[in-house]
Amino acid sequence: MKKVILLVLTVTVILTACGPGNNGELIGVQGRKKFFEPEPFEMSFIPAGSFIIGPSDQDAVNAMNTVSRSVTVNAFWMDQTEITNNKYRQFVYWVRDSIFRTKLGDAAIADYQFFRVDEEGNEYDPPVINWEEKIDFKNQEILDILEEMYYPPEERFAGRKQTDVRKLNYSYFWVDYKQASRSRYNGETGEYEGKVTGLDGEESDVVNRSSFIMHDEVNVYPDTLTWIRDFTYSFNEPFASLYFWHPSYDDYPVVGVTWKQANAFSIWRTEFLNASLRAQGLVDVHAYRLPLETEWEYAARGGLDLSMYPWGGPYTRNYLGCFLANFKPLRGNYIDDGAVYTAKVTSFEPNEFGLYEMSGNVAEWTRCAYHPSAYVFTHDLNPDYQYNARPDDPPILKRKSIRGGSWKDIAYFLQTSTRDYEYQDSAKCYIGFRNVRDFIGVD
Repeated sequence: MKKVILLVLTVTVILTACGPGNNGELIGVQGRKKFFEPEPFEMSFIPAGSFIIGPSDQDAVNAMNTVSRSVTVNAFWMDQTEITNNKYRQFVYWVRDSIFRTKLGDAAIADYQFFRVDEEGNEYDPPVINWEEKIDFKNQEILDILEEMYYPPEERFAGRKQTDVRKLNYSYFWVDYKQASRSRYNGETGEYEGKVTGLDGEESDVVNRSSFIMHDEVNVYPDTLTWIRDFTYSFNEPFASLYFWHPSYDDYPVVGVTWKQANAFSIWRTEFLNASLRAQGLVDVHAYRLPLETEWEYAARGGLDLSMYPWGGPYTRNYLGCFLANFKPLRGNYIDDGAVYTAKVTSFEPNEFGLYEMSGNVAEWTRCAYHPSAYVFTHDLNPDYQYNARPDDPPILKRKSIRGGSWKDIAYFLQTSTRDYEYQDSAKCYIGFRNVRDFIGVD
């Protein structure tokens, strides 16, 4: 009996000695769950690696805006396809419904709770939208409040009541880490040292951490008239009227989206996911964003260094004579590749990383500002060149890099190394985008 008691005491001592702070050894903070990043839906994992960025063949148009150099990029996730009309429409509908609920919540309609309340029945400050409350469109009081969200009678076509897309504005925030890194907190004075430049171009003193929280607002509806505006003496009205909203084009890449709209979508998508994770008691993940130029090129090559095209070979046809991407293969001949305009995503074979249409279909926005010499002065680790252009900046400062070529471009623009640009406040019927998300880890 004594031996049994002694054994229990010994085990107790050993177990308690492993507790935090009992033996003076560092064992880390206990009680935290081990995190395993789930695989994002319809995204491919791009492993970290180094590659030779820049032209893999001759500079056919003598652009002289690339040089060949070895760089390294960290691991990340990337959308397997461009963002489709249907996925972007989810963003547009969310913005519309959030505005609806905000207006109804402000009106405080009896028997409806469009803002969430705490345990004591008080609304949060600032208000939090209650998505579980259904909007009763048969309620006349609700209809009267939402009337201003529709086109006025004189602007309605054939008397149809439609949402006024000019009012679908998304207000969003982000932290400017680059500006934050240039300031210092003085522990002796309790003040920050440094300046911060706002989106309006005005420079001010850093007051506290809130000085680096940037706020902007953007209309989220795509510019559908780009199908007409981008081409002279060309009939494209059918696409202007149907392409974005018609279900037949659900799986086609969204176009007519500016660089700012693409960034706003990325911020919304991040918060949309993280809000769901928090509701499940899980931790946040990295933000969705547009890819860096180098990330885009690395992913487009599919692990095949020095490849001219994402499929690896130097030709735009396979051994059967079929074109390998959606572009303008011959003068005046758009249909030989199977599509006159854009094609459904996944219409062509993916590259070695499982990414579809990295060349052709639509060109894609990147995160980076465009500079002809960017490859010369950027770092060789995750090269990045950004500039937040202000509304009154000259056009040259609003240039953002686009990659991949589109359905209207010749084969040169489909090369993995070809660089081009468009202005951040411009929308085109041949430019879309896809998101990346940094991998949580080191390999």
